[in-house]
Amino acid sequence: MDATPDTAEPRPRPGPAVPEQSRLTRRAHGPGVAPRAAGPRPAAAAAAAAPPYGHGAPGGGDSAATGAGGGTGPVRPVVGELRLSAFGPHRGLALPLAPVTFLTGPSGSGKSHVLAAHEALAALAAGAGLDEAFPDPSALVPDRAPADALGRRGFRIGCTVDGPAGPVRLDLAVQAEPSLRIVGERLTANGEILLGTALRDPGRRSVQAAWLTGGTAAVTRAPFPDDRLGTALIPLRVAGATPGQRRVLAAAEQVVVALRSAFACDPEPDRMRRPAPHGEGRLLRDCANLADVLRRTRHECTTRHTLLARAAQAACAGRIHGLDVLASRDEPGPVTAVLDRGPGRPATELGRLGSGELRFLALSLVLLTGPGVLAMDPAAELLSARQTLTVLADGFDRGLDRRQNAELLRLALLAGDRGHVRLLAAVGEDTAAAAREAPGAAVVDLGHDRHARDGQRPAHDR
Repeated sequence: MDATPDTAEPRPRPGPAVPEQSRLTRRAHGPGVAPRAAGPRPAAAAAAAAPPYGHGAPGGGDSAATGAGGGTGPVRPVVGELRLSAFGPHRGLALPLAPVTFLTGPSGSGKSHVLAAHEALAALAAGAGLDEAFPDPSALVPDRAPADALGRRGFRIGCTVDGPAGPVRLDLAVQAEPSLRIVGERLTANGEILLGTALRDPGRRSVQAAWLTGGTAAVTRAPFPDDRLGTALIPLRVAGATPGQRRVLAAAEQVVVALRSAFACDPEPDRMRRPAPHGEGRLLRDCANLADVLRRTRHECTTRHTLLARAAQAACAGRIHGLDVLASRDEPGPVTAVLDRGPGRPATELGRLGSGELRFLALSLVLLTGPGVLAMDPAAELLSARQTLTVLADGFDRGLDRRQNAELLRLALLAGDRGHVRLLAAVGEDTAAAAREAPGAAVVDLGHDRHARDGQRPAHDR
């Protein structure tokens, strides 16, 4: 079965106090039928014992720190690579991620699957269960992927997170059929397996976890629920009393912080046209409450609000002096956002704008703002200045004209250069062609890369 992992126990580095550990052998198991084991939902799993993320200004000369994994990396943990195996149309895809990465390719090349994999990993790192991260898991398994003798099919996804602990790899094997469960997980830093899980008893809804200890016992073993990410659970189980435990904590927390700091955005203009209810001013995924968020940024984030108004001047039709909001007389009633056309000119409600203009304003706001203004659960253990937000956008350029695309590309490159916001987006070929000419943007043609891989595989594997 594609989802069966080659699991291994944590292998401490050679030394008199930490003997070498043997690898776990691959074992096949059938689906479990016992009730699901209860496990703590790690809503704040990464909040314990934060690793040393360095000192000094982010991006400055002293922004690197030596982490518990023995490596050095940037202060802000970031996802540097995604890996997808037997996931939708992808088979063995390793995708390096730059601060601004655009995915292009024909329909069916798997752009949306890449974004879905990143979003699923983010949900699991935030404490979601498998059923929340993968609501339709069977649709993610390739149609031609054969089942094993027990009728099991699945997929593998993973990532590499760069940060103070150096590059840390997370690899996850998921069984999609006949039941959804994690069958293996591995957390690796500097070639050392820090955490490994494997399905041992198919009759129980749990996996056997083993993590590096490095004290009197080389490793510690315990059952973990098979519907939760073990990397997000480990800070709840490990005290950090030994150097080995501290390496595990540093690596796990680096991965959790980077993955949780993601926001998937797909503005829906028809929903943005209506007045927004007065709320807490945190932008939703569909940006339906854009007016309420503009109300908040106008009073609390004047600098970013001004930058957004300048972006609107460059990409929206007509003369624009600024962005304003009209509150209902019945406080706290609905909020309507308007474009200020200048003295003596009537303002234009956002509901009267074109779909491209509305999508442009929403995406610009996301690129210019931070986790505090977005409907997401940021990593509370790090200051916002030490975090990097990753924006995930499918159809990033949908409904936009060239001028709007050019301005959004400028904003994305500006945000990526500052290190606060990264972008992973699916775009059409016109936007990809423009991005190829822009220094700092990476463009991945999934259609071209996929055909190249298909041509290298045996005929029976195509």
